[in-house]
Amino acid sequence: MKLKYLLFMFLLIMGLSINTKAQYSRGIVKEGLTVPSNILGKDVRYTIYLPFDYESSNRYYPVVYLLHGYTDNDIAWIQFGEANMTADELIAKHEIPSMILVMPDAGVSWFVNNYDGTVRYEDFFFQEFISYIEQHYRILVEKRYRAVAGLSMGGYGALVFALKHPDMFSSCVAFSPGIYTDDQIIKMDTTEWNRLFGVVFGPDLKGKDRLTKQFLANDPFYIVKNSELDKIKSVRYYTDIGDDDFLYKGSSYFHVLLRDLNIPHEYRVRDGNHNWTYWRTGLPEAMKFIGVSFHQQ
Repeated sequence: MKLKYLLFMFLLIMGLSINTKAQYSRGIVKEGLTVPSNILGKDVRYTIYLPFDYESSNRYYPVVYLLHGYTDNDIAWIQFGEANMTADELIAKHEIPSMILVMPDAGVSWFVNNYDGTVRYEDFFFQEFISYIEQHYRILVEKRYRAVAGLSMGGYGALVFALKHPDMFSSCVAFSPGIYTDDQIIKMDTTEWNRLFGVVFGPDLKGKDRLTKQFLANDPFYIVKNSELDKIKSVRYYTDIGDDDFLYKGSSYFHVLLRDLNIPHEYRVRDGNHNWTYWRTGLPEAMKFIGVSFHQQ
């Protein structure tokens, strides 16, 4: 009898667990949509997540712009990051408010305007993309209801966007951001420089010649040091990088810089590397961090 009772309880618990997961209301993911861009001279892809109650309500929602990594695209946060599933669960548990996730495709632009003006991605994002999204979806358009987050190249992009446009975002999350110290940039192998940054900041540059005016204008370290601190402090910052991540140095130095300047921020170092396993497991806490900004006090 005892064995039968234990088996019954095990099956009951398993059934409740499965049933609980099945009860999460699922949001809607629309992939591969496009927005026309005069600035970039082409249609630009984006993917969007709408929370489960979007189509049954008339409410307006806060929004998070999720930026992808180098060589990824607009569907990466859904396909590999399972951001929609994380949002579904956290919303169902009332751990974050219902929110919209927007994932634009930026190619390998690093989300900035490149050195010769042939790819003006930052201009596209702020002059065309945000307004397009806000016109086509029910989105709260105030700073406090808008956040930006990203990983690797997208982590760099999130920091650059928030630091250069602090009037636009309430919070910023950067996973494993692709930020480098001046010394790292100066000493970087030429092949590596051309592969990563040649199209963005200029090909075949060497040593200190890489620290051009355009490069520095998009360098998180330089931006922080040369901006009004009150404006920088108006954004809530959260960085998260694995203890085995090859980009550890830039994040560590950035944390030290913010500490030295008394800029409030959250800095996380967890066990892990530069991969989707790390970013998926960190996304729930990051979304909770963002959700704090969206909640009414």
